[in-house]
Amino acid sequence: MQRIADKAVSYFIPAVLTIAIISFISWYFIFNNTLLFALNSLISVLVIACPCALGLATPTAVTVGVGRGAELGILIKNGEALEISPKLTTIIFDKTGTLTKGKPEVTDVIGIDIENSELLKLAASVEKNSQHPLAEAIVRKAMEFNNKLEETTKFNTFGGKGVIATVNGKEVLIGNRKLLQEKEISYSQEIKEKIFSLGNEGKTVILVALENKLCGIIGVADTLKETAKKAIKGIKNMKINVAMITGDNARTAQAIAKQIGIDKVLAEVLPQEKAQVVKKLQEEGEVVAFVGDGINDAPALAQADVGIAIGSGTDVAIESGEIVLMKDDLIDVVAAVQLSKKVMSRIKQNLFWAFAYNTALIPVAAGILYPLFHITFKPEFAGLAMAMSSVTVVSLSLILKRYRAPIKK
Repeated sequence: MQRIADKAVSYFIPAVLTIAIISFISWYFIFNNTLLFALNSLISVLVIACPCALGLATPTAVTVGVGRGAELGILIKNGEALEISPKLTTIIFDKTGTLTKGKPEVTDVIGIDIENSELLKLAASVEKNSQHPLAEAIVRKAMEFNNKLEETTKFNTFGGKGVIATVNGKEVLIGNRKLLQEKEISYSQEIKEKIFSLGNEGKTVILVALENKLCGIIGVADTLKETAKKAIKGIKNMKINVAMITGDNARTAQAIAKQIGIDKVLAEVLPQEKAQVVKKLQEEGEVVAFVGDGINDAPALAQADVGIAIGSGTDVAIESGEIVLMKDDLIDVVAAVQLSKKVMSRIKQNLFWAFAYNTALIPVAAGILYPLFHITFKPEFAGLAMAMSSVTVVSLSLILKRYRAPIKK
């Protein structure tokens, strides 16, 4: 918007100078008016056309809008985020830590040819080496039973799938169904039905294999944030598509998405694939925002047209986002888009009024009404009108401070 205004001014100023000179020449040499009258016309045109309001139109609206955002806990890093946000067609939410609280709890421990307590101890011994929220949930649950965890060796991870380690000389594999399929570890139909049932309850299913044989199932549930449902509704009301992206299996993801009204689910997506999903949507013509909080979300935040980072997330994610939500409240996603729309609308209004004053009063200042009505525009009145255009632009921008975020219910 500022570039458009700058380009307009580059044509506007030569045009005004031309009008002012023509006005002077016409009144003094052609219509034989006094030198004072001709000079008044020249000066009035130059004063009324001063492009102060055009120069103020964009920066004042942006400054007030960004300031109001900061007061609401929404940090907008650059003008491009403001300009693109009103054009968004799709907003993608990461699940864990973004739509959910990121503090999952173990709900089910099902041992297969092994005691439940022993299964939990075995899994926690491996997962203590990981910083994933699901791993931390398993370790916390084991600690509740005062389990003394075993030492592990050869710990390794499979991005977005699971982990592996050696405990007491035995290989323990912990992960999702995809990982066990890759390792060619099979299990009975009864177990498959149990996994299906837990997934339908919106729980993340973690499978534990000992020496390439399934020995247990652990169900983990992560609580949705209180404002998630209202935030999704608010985004839909703005006619923007909403999608959820997660590494969970499709059934679990669908169950969670259904609770908050998300129709489009991108499930079983590996961390490194998130940015590719965003890019694919962009290639289909979508203008995409990505909302995330973790290290794995950073590439997708950078790839998106607008990256919205949760302030309680990792430093890498915060650095990658153009908008940062300091209060970890999803309602602020709605507020950020609404505020961006209001800022862009206000910039357009400012530019309109800045041009309206000039286009309406330059002909009057040049003396177009004098032959018929003997109306002239004195330089002092031209100065007042020029000042009023700037006051109008600044006043319209300051109204942005009255913006209120959606009510959090």
